[in-house]
Amino acid sequence: MKEEILCGVEDTNEDEFRLFLRLLHRSGLTARADLVFIFGSSSSASRFEALIQEESDSFLKLVRQYIELNNTSDDSVSVPPLRFDVTQFVKRGKKELGEPLWGKRIRVNGYNDSEESEGKSTQFSYGSVLGFEASELDPENSLSGFLDHVPMSLRRWACYPMLLGRVRRNFKHMMLVDVKKLVLLSDPLGLVRNQSPESVYISTKQQTTSSTKHGKRNNNSDKTQSQSPVNSAILMGGTQGTRRFSKAMLTEIVRAAMQHKKKNSITESAILGQLVSNVHILKNINLIKSTESITEASKLNESNSSSKWGNYRIIQRGNDNYDLNSIIMKHICSWEVDSGVYRDC
Repeated sequence: MKEEILCGVEDTNEDEFRLFLRLLHRSGLTARADLVFIFGSSSSASRFEALIQEESDSFLKLVRQYIELNNTSDDSVSVPPLRFDVTQFVKRGKKELGEPLWGKRIRVNGYNDSEESEGKSTQFSYGSVLGFEASELDPENSLSGFLDHVPMSLRRWACYPMLLGRVRRNFKHMMLVDVKKLVLLSDPLGLVRNQSPESVYISTKQQTTSSTKHGKRNNNSDKTQSQSPVNSAILMGGTQGTRRFSKAMLTEIVRAAMQHKKKNSITESAILGQLVSNVHILKNINLIKSTESITEASKLNESNSSSKWGNYRIIQRGNDNYDLNSIIMKHICSWEVDSGVYRDC
């Protein structure tokens, strides 16, 4: 495995966590990446342990179902958006697949393909999935001396140094994700695979505001002011650039905490925005700013055609009242094989 996905988990309910993990498996990312969850507490880790195992078992069953389907079908099976594509997990050849750094790679029994040359086999596998508690990575809760309350959105930056330092020679690319804020439909790491090891790719969250006063618009009333704050839900890049960026972010959190009298008013998104605008601090990082914002879930609906879903790599959850889970599951469960695997179809 040459890539790793680090996921922060905070205030996430079971439905949100299940959908994130299910779509991550189906996206193809775990075909070449290891997945690490960082939980804010032991109770949170325990609460999701059984769910992680259940989704892993369902995914393994799905892989086997599609292997059988591909072997028995005379025609090539089309793969519309959100339908699982097992070919992403195919490993061919005599070479034995090595284990990833974290845990064990999950394997489906290989088989000999009559169309393959003699002695070659096909294996299906995906990277390890594991979790850490924040106290294991940041045992001193290092930000507690600067903040009255340390939310996981900030503490995760104190957890990254140990993890990223441990794996700096084992992985080429990293992705840092907030589980509660988004879901991944396909593989966004393709945006950074051809970039330098010092690269860091950031996305924006489009916001539109207009200034009004006493019911009347100001002199710029004909123009809508557009703001594009940095999206703190996802950050990815080369291992070296990601490590440098995470260290700089931790330093900026401490700096902001020391400068603000109201320490609990400090937010991750505000500090991240300040850091990105500081060219001097990030001079050793190749910062790549996306020109497109991530699509909000509220802009999608059940009537969206399956072809339209193929346009999205990432979806921002947005409004808590928007039932993204049921809309996506409706698409997944519309396929017979998939509906037979997932018990909530």
